[in-house]
Amino acid sequence: MVLKHFFVAITAVVVLIAAQLSSAADLPDFSSLASQSGPAVVNIGSERTVTTAGPDEFFGEMFRNLPPGLEKFFDQFGGMRGGKRPPSKQKSLGSGFLISSDGYIVTNNHVVADADVIRVTLDQNSGKSETFSAKLIGADAETDLALLKIDTPKALPFLAFGNSDALKVGEWLLAIGNPFGLDHTVTAGILSAKNRNIHAGPFDNFLQTDASINPGNSGGPLLNMAGQVIGINTAIIASGQGIGFAIPSNMAAKIIEQIKSGKKISRGWIGVAIQDVDENTAKALGLKEAKGALVGNVMDGEPAAQAGMKDGDIILAVDGNDIEDSSALLRAIADKTPGSRTVVTVWRDGKKHDVTITLGERKSSQTADRGEKNGKKDDGLLGISVRPLKDEERRAAKIEKNEGLYVVSVTPDKPAAEADLRPGDIILKANQKSVNSAAALSKIVEEEGSKRGAILLQISRHGETYFRTLTLGK
Repeated sequence: MVLKHFFVAITAVVVLIAAQLSSAADLPDFSSLASQSGPAVVNIGSERTVTTAGPDEFFGEMFRNLPPGLEKFFDQFGGMRGGKRPPSKQKSLGSGFLISSDGYIVTNNHVVADADVIRVTLDQNSGKSETFSAKLIGADAETDLALLKIDTPKALPFLAFGNSDALKVGEWLLAIGNPFGLDHTVTAGILSAKNRNIHAGPFDNFLQTDASINPGNSGGPLLNMAGQVIGINTAIIASGQGIGFAIPSNMAAKIIEQIKSGKKISRGWIGVAIQDVDENTAKALGLKEAKGALVGNVMDGEPAAQAGMKDGDIILAVDGNDIEDSSALLRAIADKTPGSRTVVTVWRDGKKHDVTITLGERKSSQTADRGEKNGKKDDGLLGISVRPLKDEERRAAKIEKNEGLYVVSVTPDKPAAEADLRPGDIILKANQKSVNSAAALSKIVEEEGSKRGAILLQISRHGETYFRTLTLGK
């Protein structure tokens, strides 16, 4: 009897071990993928010069006309010559990957934005690393993509883009990058979800993965098991774990090709203010499902108005492709060529109607054309070019209707540049007064700034609010 129990126990152990070995055998081996793809992944370091406000800019007269001893103290330890700290170098680390043997590299725009110097380090299987100065070929801020170029006489390893649309939730993925400066770190996970909108930009359509993504991974590749780039690692949720986001390769490849060929990034535009359709709206208008994009306002003179679209229309499809929400509509229209004709299916008066629209061109605050910024420079008192906020930008930044000006460009060596204003900043107030037009800002500058010699701007940058004091009369 004892012997029988012994054999039963041995059999159970053998079965358990066999099950564990079988389970382990089902897990993918990433070693070959990592060794083959790793040499095409690069580390990126950038530097830019920043000037920050000194304490007297924030506290006004409190820090002016100080006794000599205190003034010397603040000059030495506060760095407030003329109300500003001395210019300093701000460094940034990120990742990227080669897409051609002659040195073209893809990364995130935010890794290299406004950089004075960009350095790329290659670490190939030989164990030796090489560092090159990189040239910014172009960037698209709205999708957070940038293209760099390094010059080297030898052919370099590179990665190819895959088809992100063909991905299925649950597929294995591999990320390679430079998190916290730890070069060529490899992490694995699965595709957690597709089509995520995290309000990072107007065309959010992120892939979500639980592969470990950390600061420094930005711009690095997210690979499928065939070694193809199906995403560019871009964002994380700081308070979460196992939640990373990547730009889909199908979106990125199209933008990168336009930048590489020297073309201006052009996107379709119909000229409507839109919002999502909730269940109550769908019920009130007789729709079976809460889908589509509700047109809140048709802008005068724009393509939608010319085609006869009306306020209150619900856009259900574009060229026969269903539209789930307002973000999907933005992407669908932007993906089309300005000047082309598109058929938009709308729900109006309880029926479907087809509206044929000749697309206009979406006006972007940035252009990908050879790394140059778009927008007419304003060489006036402030040295900035601004425009009113678009509805989608206002919603994303959670800004009220009566305030907000988008900074299109900043002229070097002018007050705005010296105060560290940057393209993409949103001016909320000038001298504590809300502004929503260039005329309103100019009026405050002329009436108050010129008289006092300075103007205080409240700005929003990446969701954070800052104050910047611009010294005028230079």
